[in-house]
Amino acid sequence: EGILSDEIYCPPETAVLLGSYAVQAKFGDYNKEVHKSGYLNSERLLPQRVLDQHKLSREQWEERIEVWHSEHRGMLKEDAMLEYLKIAQDLEMYGINYFEIKNKKGTDLWLGVDSLGLNIYEHDDKLTPKIGFPWSEIRNISFNDKKFIIKPIDKKAPDFVFYAPRLRINKRILQLCMGNHELYMRRRKPDTIEVQQMKAQAREEKHQKVMERQQLEGEKKRREAIEKEKEQMLREKENLMLQLKEYEALTKKAERELSEQIQKAKELEEERRRAQKEAERLEADRLAALRAKEALERQAADQMHSQEQLAAELAEYTAKISLLEEAKKRKEDEVGEWQHRAREAQDDLIKTREELQMVMTAPPPPPPPPPSYEHVRAYVNENMHEYDEDSTYSADLASDDISNDRNEEERITEAEKNERVQRQLMALTSELSQARDDTKKTHNDILHTENMRAGRDKYKTLRQIRQGNTKQRIDEFEAM
Repeated sequence: EGILSDEIYCPPETAVLLGSYAVQAKFGDYNKEVHKSGYLNSERLLPQRVLDQHKLSREQWEERIEVWHSEHRGMLKEDAMLEYLKIAQDLEMYGINYFEIKNKKGTDLWLGVDSLGLNIYEHDDKLTPKIGFPWSEIRNISFNDKKFIIKPIDKKAPDFVFYAPRLRINKRILQLCMGNHELYMRRRKPDTIEVQQMKAQAREEKHQKVMERQQLEGEKKRREAIEKEKEQMLREKENLMLQLKEYEALTKKAERELSEQIQKAKELEEERRRAQKEAERLEADRLAALRAKEALERQAADQMHSQEQLAAELAEYTAKISLLEEAKKRKEDEVGEWQHRAREAQDDLIKTREELQMVMTAPPPPPPPPPSYEHVRAYVNENMHEYDEDSTYSADLASDDISNDRNEEERITEAEKNERVQRQLMALTSELSQARDDTKKTHNDILHTENMRAGRDKYKTLRQIRQGNTKQRIDEFEAM
C-alpha cells in the first residue's frame, strides 16, 4: 500500500515487476484460457505517478504486467510474496518512518527510524541518508518536551541531541526506536532451543513443500505431456483424414481418367480397324493400279510403235509441205515486189501531176504548227504516407550478547545478486523508456536517477554513512 500510494518511492520498472509478483500471488499461474483479456481491470497494481509519467493506456499497462505474470509460471503464492518482499526491501524508503527534526543549529532535517538504526536526511532528500547510527551504537534514548537525547555506547562520544517540533509524535518516535532495537538485537543473538526447533521445523516444512511442489510439477508436466501428445495425435488424425480425403479424390480422379482412357482405347481400336480396312482397300486399289499401269505401259509401248511410224510419215509429208510453202512464198514475194513497184510508179506519177498543178495555180500553204506536250506529276504526304507534558521519557537499549551486529552493511540488493531479476529490470527499463514523458519527472525521480548514475544503492549508501567513529558522525550532524 505504501508503494501504491507513493509514500515509498518505487522506480517505474520495479513497480511493474512488483505488480507482476502481486498478480502471481493472487491469481497463481497465468492461463490464457482462464485469464481472459481484462482480468486485471479491477486490480490496483501501479502508483498513479508511474501511470502519469508514461504515454500508455491502462490496457497497455495490463498487457505488460500480463507478460511478466506469465514469466512467473510454476511459482507458488508464498514464493511470489517472498520475491516481492526481497525486491521491495531494497527500495531506499522501504521500512523507514520519517520524522521532522532540527539540530542545535535549527536546520530542518528528517530522522529516519528503521530496523537497522537511525539515519539523518536532508530536508529535500528522503532517498539518500547523509549520516547513520546502527542500533548497536546506541545505549539510551530519552526525550523531554521537544528535546531528544541519544546516548551512544562510545563513552568518548558526546550525546546526540535533536529537537522534534511536533510534541504529539515524540512518544511514537521513542516506541518505534525501542521496538526496532529489540528486533535488531533479537535477530543478532544466538538462537534459543525453541527457536532452533522452530527453524528446523520450518526447514522440514519447506523441504516438504518443495517435495510436494516438485511432485506437483512432475504430475503437471506429465499431464501437459499427455495433453500435448493427445493434441499431437488429434493433429495427426486430422492430417491423416485430410490425406485420406486427398487420396480418395485422387483415386476418383484416377478412375475417371482410367475410364476415359479405356473409352479412348476403344475408340482408337475402332479407328485402327477402320484404318486397317482402309489400308487393305488401298492395297487392293494399289495392286489394281499396278495391273492397270502394266496394261497401260504395254498399250503405251504399242502406241509408241505406231506413233513412230506415224511420225515418219508425218515428217515426210511435212517436208513436202515445207517445199510447197517455200515455193508459194517465193511467188508471193515476187507478186509483192511487182505490186510495190507499180504503186511507187503510180505515186510518182500522181506526185508529179500535183506538183505541176500547184506550181501553176497557187503558192504553197504554210507549214503545220509543231505539236505541244504536257507533263503531269503527283505528290503524297504522310503524317504520324500523466500531548504536551513536562515528564522525561527514557529507554535503555541493551547491546549485550549479540553477534554480527552490523552484518546489514555487507548486503547487496536482490537485483545485484539475482541475474534473473537484473535481466528483468533491464528489459523493463528499456521497454518503458520509449513511452516515458520526461517532463513529468518528480523530485524523487531525479534523485533516484542521480543515485543510479553514481552507482549508489541502499546498502552501499548505508556503508558510506556509517564510516568513521560515532563522535565524528555526531559532529557532522551538528554541523549540518
